[in-house]
Amino acid sequence: MSYPSPASLLEVDLRPDRPPVLRVEPPADAAGWAAEHRQALRAQVTEHGAVLVRGLGLRDKEQVRAVFTALAGDLMAEREAFAPRTPYGGGLYSSTSWPDNQPMCMHHELSYAQRVPGLMLFACLTAPAEGGATAVADAEQVLRALPAEVSERFEREGWLLTRSYNDEIGASLAESFGTDDRETVENYCRAHAIDFAWRPDGTLRTRQRRAAVVRHPVTGRPCWFNQIAFLNQWTLAPEVREYLVDEYGEDGLPFNTRYGDGGEIGEDVVQLLNTTYEQHTRREPWQAGDVLLVDNIRTAHSREPFTGEREVLVAMAEPRVPADGRTREGKRR
Repeated sequence: MSYPSPASLLEVDLRPDRPPVLRVEPPADAAGWAAEHRQALRAQVTEHGAVLVRGLGLRDKEQVRAVFTALAGDLMAEREAFAPRTPYGGGLYSSTSWPDNQPMCMHHELSYAQRVPGLMLFACLTAPAEGGATAVADAEQVLRALPAEVSERFEREGWLLTRSYNDEIGASLAESFGTDDRETVENYCRAHAIDFAWRPDGTLRTRQRRAAVVRHPVTGRPCWFNQIAFLNQWTLAPEVREYLVDEYGEDGLPFNTRYGDGGEIGEDVVQLLNTTYEQHTRREPWQAGDVLLVDNIRTAHSREPFTGEREVLVAMAEPRVPADGRTREGKRR
């Protein structure tokens, strides 16, 4: 069976307000097509940070898993999830469980972990009636656009993620760590630089400090790489934040972020981060059968509010250990 030559993959549709789009004729064997064009597709991701492939006609989970594996090899198992997903086996997951009418603002997947996915893969089986785009933003551009006094403090100090696990909000202990065995969880935390404490009621509270700016493993250029805004209390809808604070107290929120020295991040800073992301956001509405490849270090992604049914499958691949975005002299590359 023959497919278009890899050179044809260079003919992506480039527009400033959306990710690059590659339109293809529906192949008889989508996984075979993906394997043959893997190198050219990955070159597009390296050049642009993301690429949307339209026309593969994916219809079910088995097809999606086969295409993802052809494009990325072994898929990662998720650990330290902040919200539940449905696992479908072999590294394939549902989208994160999140209210349809609430946005998931820009972030880099698992940027608070020590080993992060270098590549994110998304596939749409059912497109929503309205909204629901998985939008993207260039992390190099975002970093350059931030005021120096904001970015430099985060570069110096990093950022701190605090989490309180419960069975009501966010991922449970078992969903996040793959087990609720206390000793196994403690060993994982020790091995991954996570401070932890068990509360009298048996729930777990953790703290982990991570770099806010990292160097891209291929280009070496600094990228704004974190979930500072997304997991901060001020990004929550006001009524949601009020409920959570009343229910758990500010120190017991399911998740929150701080400066690396433990200082509180003001609402104005969180709004600035989200506004800067929005200024650099590119979006394209999903169509059934689409595949989106995202360089997780260079490119942030989000999920916009939607109406109607929406089924987008997700996988993570190419684990990386991010390198701090500063040189030994403390300057950006």
